[in-house]
Amino acid sequence: MSTFYYNSPQEEYDAIVVGTGVSGGWAAKELCENGLKTLVLERGRMVKHVEDYPTANLDPWDMPNGGAASREVKERKFKQNRTGYTVSAASEHFFVDDVKHPYNEDRRFDWMRGYHVGGRSLMWGRQSYRMGDVDFEANLKDGIAVDWPIRYDEIKPWYDKVEQFIGVSGVNLGLPVLPDGKFLPPMDLNCVEDHFKDIIEEKFGDRTITIGRVAHITQGTKEGQGRGPCQYRNRCIRGCPFGAYFSSNSSTLPTAEATGNMTLRPNSIVHEIIYDSETGKATGVRVIDAETKETMEFKAKVIFLCASAIASASILLQSKSERFPDGMGNDSGELGHNLMDHHFRVGASGKFDGFHDKYYKGRRPNGVYIPRFRNLGGATDRKDFIRGYGYQGGASRGDWSESIRELAYGKELKEAIMEPGDWTMGMTAFGETLPDHKNRMYLDYDKKDEWGLPTVTFDADFGENELAMRKDMKQQAAEMLEAAGFKDISTYDSIGGMGLGIHEMGTARMGRDPKSSVLNKNNQLHAVPNVYVTDGAFMTSSACHNPSLGYMAFTARAANHAVEELKKMNL
Repeated sequence: MSTFYYNSPQEEYDAIVVGTGVSGGWAAKELCENGLKTLVLERGRMVKHVEDYPTANLDPWDMPNGGAASREVKERKFKQNRTGYTVSAASEHFFVDDVKHPYNEDRRFDWMRGYHVGGRSLMWGRQSYRMGDVDFEANLKDGIAVDWPIRYDEIKPWYDKVEQFIGVSGVNLGLPVLPDGKFLPPMDLNCVEDHFKDIIEEKFGDRTITIGRVAHITQGTKEGQGRGPCQYRNRCIRGCPFGAYFSSNSSTLPTAEATGNMTLRPNSIVHEIIYDSETGKATGVRVIDAETKETMEFKAKVIFLCASAIASASILLQSKSERFPDGMGNDSGELGHNLMDHHFRVGASGKFDGFHDKYYKGRRPNGVYIPRFRNLGGATDRKDFIRGYGYQGGASRGDWSESIRELAYGKELKEAIMEPGDWTMGMTAFGETLPDHKNRMYLDYDKKDEWGLPTVTFDADFGENELAMRKDMKQQAAEMLEAAGFKDISTYDSIGGMGLGIHEMGTARMGRDPKSSVLNKNNQLHAVPNVYVTDGAFMTSSACHNPSLGYMAFTARAANHAVEELKKMNL
């Protein structure tokens, strides 16, 4: 991707997009392809596809300390490091400095961030699943929070569009709980996973085991994008020089650039949307240059907030006026509330004695997926919790560390490191978190960052329903492994704080009633129709699987709605 930003952009545009992650990239692509002159603002630095992935081809011995993070990095990125994988020499440059970018916690929240062009689309897990009507109808059915203002049929064509453009591999299953899609050929299960699949589907009639649906090209290329198939290196978090997995940098942003309609400006911290009380519309945004601290304003007919659930809510909360004393679009008082993240890090693992003559090729950047099987009616319904969970995991042959430590050196060592270890399989559950008004983020104007902006404070945690669900998540993982003949089964439950799932959402939820929601069914602020919010902030409930595909589908839908409304002169 070439350098195509300007230090002094023109003052007025048709559209402004805030953020360059999966949502921002899609907003830019759709708006530009529809002929809108679009300014894309990113608070972080420029990252160019391929050339700005410095560790993409390095082995551990090519990096200091074998790739382990330095003491200084751990000290400065101490919150980013809570996940256990974000901070290493291979990927630490894509995660923010917690000292430079602080936030506060009334209750623990692990806010993982990447401030650069492409955002977390460079580091995401790429698991791509559709929400179905079981998800869109859940709040209404359970009497929880507010009802989603749309149903699956309305978003289905946009899921189709997104999957076919970004390239998602997987298997269609015919399950209402996990709607089918437009898939490239799936990655293969290995022999132990195939064995597990056969046994579990035979013994548990309500369960399906499949390969994960993942945003990786498995066959052919993406014409016009220069993206090729996955090389099975499993170094995705470093940036993929082959463009095999979807990122804004390899896909949507270059497509937007090719139209000639996009201006991209990195190092641009948007902190306020400007409101015109006479028209009842937004007129532009206020920006601080991250490097020079220069302040500026840019104007546009329509604004897309795609900065992340927390950052977009923060911008709206700072956008105060006589009309909106508590933040733009906050008539309902729900802005910043109903914060959700999936709860996980609970499951089981075990050893399998067999298939000693089998191995697998490459490092598959994907695993097995078990779709939700709880609370879907009949015998699947539970009395101890509502909603449900799915599993991600996989089988592999272990390393040689135990044998090496025992053998120490010599002939036996040489033989040991030439032989793969035993087969093991692990399963981790991802569970739905219910929306709760008490789970929130808010701004602290007494603690400001180096740009003079208020810092975010989190006050959120998991509730009784999530804790009850976790008991079943752990138990069922162990029971399935036992049923499939695994031995030495161990379970774990290490819930941690919210945020570890890196699926934060819900801070500006969609709804039918402006009195209880922030956005309408088209992702527009109820009170300011030319402001759209299409990142995780719009989520009304969380479902139980990775949400990024939904963000992209809703963004594409909203961008095309904005184009039509502009044509009708409604914005």
